[in-house]
Amino acid sequence: MKLNERGLLVVLSGPSGVGKGTVRKALFELEGHDLVYSISMTTRKPRQGEVDGVDYYFVSKEEFEERIKNDAFLEWAEFVGNYYGTPKDKVDEKLRQGKEVVLEIEVQGALQVRQKTSDGVFVFIAPPNKEALYRRLLSRGTESNEVIQKRMDKAEREFPLAHKYDYIVVNDEVTNAADRILAIIRAEHAKTERSIHKYLEMLEVRDHE
Repeated sequence: MKLNERGLLVVLSGPSGVGKGTVRKALFELEGHDLVYSISMTTRKPRQGEVDGVDYYFVSKEEFEERIKNDAFLEWAEFVGNYYGTPKDKVDEKLRQGKEVVLEIEVQGALQVRQKTSDGVFVFIAPPNKEALYRRLLSRGTESNEVIQKRMDKAEREFPLAHKYDYIVVNDEVTNAADRILAIIRAEHAKTERSIHKYLEMLEVRDHE
């Protein structure tokens, strides 16, 4: 019997270039879960290989700003001239269905979600060191040195914010990081505060059988 019928909101976050997308994809390839990916919306151009409606919803700046006015995002942020956001209605729908909804978002957005929800699970994905983060950003080959430096400067400000998260997972090796996150999700499902009401209800029913 599943003790907590409502789904679990799992927020994967960390500095740009830390490998959030790679870890998230590896997590979904593991067995024994009911994860669904919450697709973010952005105004930036697709990178090579990215598909609209799969990796992101790619929209115009005007459309994004209209959605902001309508309070249609669970969180949103602007960085390097582009908007990023999580459509609120899609997340709520999946949680009501009992799904484990995974958000892969920037630090600023994760802290917005933290303020709006009381039962999310927040995981900070950290690089093994600063040099590894710089190499990952450089290896993308999609951004100028100036933009890369902006991302590194932003990461310096974000590292200390890890204490606002429930867990810290170092992305030293992608498969290991994914395994740790899945273990966290399984443990969170068994937390007393998430399951006690259903558990007591179950005992009450059996008492009358």
